[in-house]
Amino acid sequence: MATSISSSLFIFFLVFATTNGQAPAPTPSGPTNITAILEKAGQYTTFIRLLKSTQASDQINTQLNSSSSNGLTVFAPTDNAFNSLKSGTLNSLSDQQKVQLVQFHVLPNLLTMPQFQTVSNPLRTQAGDGQNGKFPLNITSSGNQVNITTGVVSATVANSVYSDKQLAIYQVDQVLLPLAMFGSSSAPAPAPEKGGSVSKGSASGGDSTDSSDAERTGFGFGVGMFTVAAIAASSSLWI
Repeated sequence: MATSISSSLFIFFLVFATTNGQAPAPTPSGPTNITAILEKAGQYTTFIRLLKSTQASDQINTQLNSSSSNGLTVFAPTDNAFNSLKSGTLNSLSDQQKVQLVQFHVLPNLLTMPQFQTVSNPLRTQAGDGQNGKFPLNITSSGNQVNITTGVVSATVANSVYSDKQLAIYQVDQVLLPLAMFGSSSAPAPAPEKGGSVSKGSASGGDSTDSSDAERTGFGFGVGMFTVAAIAASSSLWI
């Protein structure tokens, strides 16, 4: 009898231990932080600095962590993409234009890779409606290849950097230059060299942030770069 009771107790505790030994549900992650995601991915140093200096990263994080968010899609140019811009391009932009440049890389809704095949062009970006001809962003998809045209440059979606139910980040091999800012009649920077294509720069060292990178991209990140008035103007432009 004692043996039978002992066996039953052994089986009970074995089942209990097995049931409770299953992997626990994943603990909730912290609030979504786009710059932290890009820092972990690497090779997005210039884009991260641009996100921070324009306060676009704060706007994105706030929107993503809002209960009413419809999600966002971000096209993230690599450091090599910024290095391929003509020297002084970013410094030629006003604070307002820098905000618009960042916003042009953000779609106000979440798009998965398969959804690129069914989107209606031009896509609306955070910079404005592409229907007005100033911020057109057109996507063509063939199989696994996704191409983006802006009326100024053509870029390719190289791969998916990050994806969840609220945010999708895709790596692009060119900085997406809006027609309103870089068109032939309103380009704030020198026109591309003969052929109309953006010349490729030498490969950067990934996360390198030395002074040569700042000179190459023409983007200064010193303390006090923006005045309080400029910051307020930048924040008010977010759509």
